[in-house]
Amino acid sequence: MDFTTSAVIVSWAAIALLALVVSGLVRQVHQLSRAQPHLPGRVGLASGASAPGLTTPALDGLLPTDRASLLLFLDADCGTCGQVLAEARAWTVRQGDAAPQVLGLYAGPAPQDAESAVPVLGERPELFTAYDIPATPYAVAVDAAGRITRSEPLGSATALLRLLDDLHPATPRSLP
Repeated sequence: MDFTTSAVIVSWAAIALLALVVSGLVRQVHQLSRAQPHLPGRVGLASGASAPGLTTPALDGLLPTDRASLLLFLDADCGTCGQVLAEARAWTVRQGDAAPQVLGLYAGPAPQDAESAVPVLGERPELFTAYDIPATPYAVAVDAAGRITRSEPLGSATALLRLLDDLHPATPRSLP
């Protein structure tokens, strides 16, 4: 038997072994999915619901009553949360006063920062519970009437920018 024949036989044996391993893994995943007691449901508050906790003394003056707001639920140990907050700050500066007010909320201590366009509040676990926040970063858009317009998880700073652009489209510029 020459080297080529031996290599082909070993390759076929490895492929057969790999097929058996993949088959076993598929069977285990199938069993686990059948054993799941319930289907995942909706997280966060539904659109149109009244936004809880906006009139608490801690939020007094941070959210305007005449325009929309965006609540960002963040965690100090989350790297993506830091990126989302930085992008929210940059976007707020670019948009100016007509943009929705963005507010960062932390269940635990908030990172210490200098004054910025996006205020942050720490130690607000009751708001995480009231808004049914499953993970961070998470965004909740609230209209001027205090109703939730959108509630969704954010996987990146890009996802935040898409949400902000949906909420507050850039003003088109006229051509000279």
